[in-house]
Amino acid sequence: MASLNTSLIFTLFLSITLLHLISARQLTESNQQLLKFQYHKGPLLSGKISINIIWYGKFKPSQRTIITDFINSLSSPKQTTTLQPSVATWWKSTEKYYHLTNNKKSVNLALSLGAQILDENYSLGKSLTTNQILKLASKGPQKDSINIVLTSADVAVDGFCSNRCGTHGSSNGARVNGKRYKFAYIWVGNSETQCAGQCAWPFHQPIYGPQSSPLVAPNNDVGLDGMVINVASLLAGTVTNPFGNGYFQGPKEAPLEAASACTGVYAKGAYPGYAGDLLVDPTTGASYNANGINGRKYLLPALFDPKTSACSTLV
Repeated sequence: MASLNTSLIFTLFLSITLLHLISARQLTESNQQLLKFQYHKGPLLSGKISINIIWYGKFKPSQRTIITDFINSLSSPKQTTTLQPSVATWWKSTEKYYHLTNNKKSVNLALSLGAQILDENYSLGKSLTTNQILKLASKGPQKDSINIVLTSADVAVDGFCSNRCGTHGSSNGARVNGKRYKFAYIWVGNSETQCAGQCAWPFHQPIYGPQSSPLVAPNNDVGLDGMVINVASLLAGTVTNPFGNGYFQGPKEAPLEAASACTGVYAKGAYPGYAGDLLVDPTTGASYNANGINGRKYLLPALFDPKTSACSTLV
């Protein structure tokens, strides 16, 4: 199971950024070893994959739309997302991992929004364990799926805020037509009232490190815009390391993956306390780096480029 560990990833981000300033993006030999991604011979997700969402707790319809529009933007046709840079362009960066794996120019991975399950009555209470997160994830379809559990702002989860903003993992599902399928799942919590300074930065003042004024959230919701960042990070980690034996660096229990190796970097010029030279909406003043469907704007993390051993940004 891979988590967004806040203390570890901030330390990594600090080392990456200082090196960036010193050597103009040329990695030293020691940091090349730190950031060298290894392929551990396991499968990457492929084929038609449905992303199913389990909404746990209270979410407004407008909040759910922020997330579903993001999911639908990942593989949106060109005609529906004409503005660049786009969410679809960001997601296309994950194809580099597939190219290195099978030396193919085409990538057989197609994501689509699947089922949505609402659990507004807190069926397991408002304090969840990791096993209960898996139980919730198991409620979604399990064949050719990524099941995402999203917990509302009033739900506590083991490790939430203290050492993680979300996590991804995998489990054996129920038998379907006599076969048992292994499915991947993700959990992300709404941190707005619990630890926005950790899990919704840069839309909230950070609780440690260099201090800077928070940015305006592109969808005017600090909690949900923060959740998009974490969902995006964990989706990239899930498809490239779905079962713990794909692409990662470091220990299997706390791996650095496609996005977690670049935490805190959102655009060129990023350094500790500064997300980078982002685009700014002239009307709302919101900061973003990707356009989605339905006029949405999002802030998405840089992804580690396995070919160049550097963090790749949209802007």
